[in-house]
Amino acid sequence: MGKVETSARTSEAEREPARRMTGGQALVEMLKREGIDTIFGLPGVQLDGLFSALYDAQDDIKVIHTRHEQATAYMADGYARTTGKLGVCLVVPGPGLLNASAALSTAYATNSPVLCITGQIQSNMIGVGRGLLHEIPNQLEMIRSVTKHSARAMSPAEIPGVFAQAIDELRTGRPRPVEIEIPPDVFFAEGDVELVGTRDERERPAGDEILIAQAAKALAGASFPIIYAGGGVQRGGATEELRELAELLQAPVVMSTNGKGSLSDRHPLAVSQHVGMQLRDRADVMLGVGTRFLDINNSPTNARDEVTTIHLDIDPEEIGRNFTPDIALLADVKAGTQALIDAIKRLKPAPASREAELAELKRASRAQIDAIQPQAGFGLAIRSELPDDGILVSEMTQLGYWSNMGYPVFAPNTYIGPGYQGTLGFGFCTALGAKVGNPDKVVISINGDGGFGFTMNELATMAQHEIPAIAVVFNDSAYGNVKRIQKVDLGGKVLGSTLKNPDFVKLAEAHGVTGRRTETADGLRTALRESIKANEPTLIEVPVGEMPNPWRVLGFR
Repeated sequence: MGKVETSARTSEAEREPARRMTGGQALVEMLKREGIDTIFGLPGVQLDGLFSALYDAQDDIKVIHTRHEQATAYMADGYARTTGKLGVCLVVPGPGLLNASAALSTAYATNSPVLCITGQIQSNMIGVGRGLLHEIPNQLEMIRSVTKHSARAMSPAEIPGVFAQAIDELRTGRPRPVEIEIPPDVFFAEGDVELVGTRDERERPAGDEILIAQAAKALAGASFPIIYAGGGVQRGGATEELRELAELLQAPVVMSTNGKGSLSDRHPLAVSQHVGMQLRDRADVMLGVGTRFLDINNSPTNARDEVTTIHLDIDPEEIGRNFTPDIALLADVKAGTQALIDAIKRLKPAPASREAELAELKRASRAQIDAIQPQAGFGLAIRSELPDDGILVSEMTQLGYWSNMGYPVFAPNTYIGPGYQGTLGFGFCTALGAKVGNPDKVVISINGDGGFGFTMNELATMAQHEIPAIAVVFNDSAYGNVKRIQKVDLGGKVLGSTLKNPDFVKLAEAHGVTGRRTETADGLRTALRESIKANEPTLIEVPVGEMPNPWRVLGFR
């Protein structure tokens, strides 16, 4: 195996002497040691002991409270994915955790490092089934469906170890949400607590040296290699390595929706999934890096029998899930890609540039994508006003579907989607969390009126905590995609997809949020320019009509 970079836990000789403290204080001390300075949460009776300790720690940890538990986890996700830090949410047990579970499923699908802290019922009543407030059976087991790891601390002394194990899970292997739960009596109970250290760096295995050599030989000998880059590239901090590998091979890079921004769309080798479909039959070697190797329809990326396929991923369950690669590289994406670069440099001189041949394909594809109106007009209006490092949080909406293919992205972690969960309504709150984590960057969320209705109560959170994000709501008075399917594919059987909406501008203003309205792409460009300059909580409503199906226009479906 290649080199593994790890940071060891605190050694026995460095362990601190035990201190007398409550369970709530023990958890707060561990959060402070981890450098966590922001928590998204909602208080409740099972969390009283923890909130008491958080009250005393307000100089170190800010608690941003929301109006619904789903928002706590969405905000933690947006914060985590755009900063690279841990996103922390805090909810009561039972219905509180269930409310947050949709957001946790999104974080699970997008490899987001979210720590969910959950209450429980009284420790001696767990599993008894008496029907205490917020009790649900098997809560710990239930949440494992959308988390990588879950555990419970049953005494103050257990809290540091349970917390440290959760951090260990976040920083080894594939990053995904983890959950820890603590009963209310444990938060209040006093005990002798020994604080412990945690893993402070990601574990980075570089992969099997023999397999790395085999993959390097295949790539160095390829006449037309293609790289498929997924969200794992950005989660693993491997964007520079990806660029270097692509340039070394002169290989076009096809980015998944989660992978958008792994290579700037201005780079000559960056191609859309639309162009990738046209190039696939020319490839003789296909390398997937930090990706599930699916196309835009969530179908396995097909390869001809004569094509050599290489899959590099940190998750052993992901390799071979959709097809069996010829060479399977179980490795951290950053360390593994660097190992490939080093091995290829020993084998291959620089190939001829592919810039000219790819440029023509990209121009033709761009013309087709930009012809999809009005989505292209609105999407490019946003791009024209959003700085290169500005963050766009997409949605399961008409403009979002176009953006997955057509919105240019120039920097990593600046295009945020819901991954394969397709969680309608995730975008607004996720953008709020992104803005909290990136106060100096412009953050815009695009929403349909249907999806925005899931969380529009969080306009109150936006106003109360003075979060100057910009929410753009495209209002067609429908669940637009559903309605189009019902009209076109189901013979006009429209049911449950038409909506009666409030006046969104007045709704925003009633919450203390600035409201604007426009109906054109040029108008949106002006409204965005004014909103960015004002730097205040803002909603822009854009009334729209029915929109064409971008997948069919481009031949994806």
